[in-house]
Amino acid sequence: MAHIHTNPGQHDMTVAAHIIRVDGKEPKALLHMHKKLATLICVGGHVELDESPWDAVIHEIAEEAGYDIKDLYVLQPPLRIHQEGIDDITIHPQPFFLDTHMNANTPDHWHTDTVYLFTTHSEPTLPLAADESQDIRWLSRSEIEQLSDSQVFSNIRTTHLKAFDEFLTAWEPVPAGHFSTEKIAR
Repeated sequence: MAHIHTNPGQHDMTVAAHIIRVDGKEPKALLHMHKKLATLICVGGHVELDESPWDAVIHEIAEEAGYDIKDLYVLQPPLRIHQEGIDDITIHPQPFFLDTHMNANTPDHWHTDTVYLFTTHSEPTLPLAADESQDIRWLSRSEIEQLSDSQVFSNIRTTHLKAFDEFLTAWEPVPAGHFSTEKIAR
């Protein structure tokens, strides 16, 4: 989706997914080569006007990484709010973090990004969308650490290293399909 807000200083809501495979000898994170930026980034994109951030990350993961949400686990802090007993709102997963950054393509245009952390034990099963990058890479912690600033944004490197070093063991994997995409959970 194109930017919704186009005046200087405005923000678009975006989402991103750190996806880490944990079924091999060592965990590996998925990054793809962005077609316009020519740099490795996470799966993600704009939150459309009819979507929640959770809806948006689900469709971006399918289009850009080929994963059905049922094949992923979303890492969650041990202490969190659960949907059970709350029926007038929908509880979405806790993000890994939220950030605001300047859009790399448009000066003085900002993205406020809701970033989720996922793990998986399998290969993707869906075809990538035809208009998305087909250059998907699975990189270990040490491979990400060694990427230069011309290959990956420093914040993507840093947050992946934190995910590998701290969050893979501190947060619990919850089946991502467990979370509702309904506007109001009932």
